[in-house]
Amino acid sequence: MDYIAYLHKDRDSDFGVSFPDFPGCVTAGKTLEEAHRMAAEALALHIAGMVEDGEEIPAPSPLDALADDPARKDAVSFLVHVEPEETQRAVRINITAREKQVEEIDRLANKAGLTRSAYMVQASLNRTPGRGTAIAARRRPAKKRKARHAAA
Repeated sequence: MDYIAYLHKDRDSDFGVSFPDFPGCVTAGKTLEEAHRMAAEALALHIAGMVEDGEEIPAPSPLDALADDPARKDAVSFLVHVEPEETQRAVRINITAREKQVEEIDRLANKAGLTRSAYMVQASLNRTPGRGTAIAARRRPAKKRKARHAAA
């Protein structure tokens, strides 16, 4: 499905994106390419949340129906495609992190205009192998098993 998005840009800001069919679904990017990519991800996550909450997904509005929308003022309209599988139910997971790490994640998510979950998913999926911050993992020691001997 293709939904209309509004692209806004003020002199000293990133490119902001909003969706007239999904009030409250917003994102931003430093470049046009990043804003477009973030728009697709934000919309998919927003719709997945609606599906999980049992909310009805609106049909895409035709551009003519949005002609008098005040949010469209000084914006460029573009289409964002969402695949049906991107509207699947979201799954809750638990993670373990240090308190300071969670505080930093929250700070970055807030700066990006995203929830903690949306920020973590986007950061994880956008991570390019060999780039970014190295992640140190501590493996749990394997439980010692008693050797079993077969009777002869």
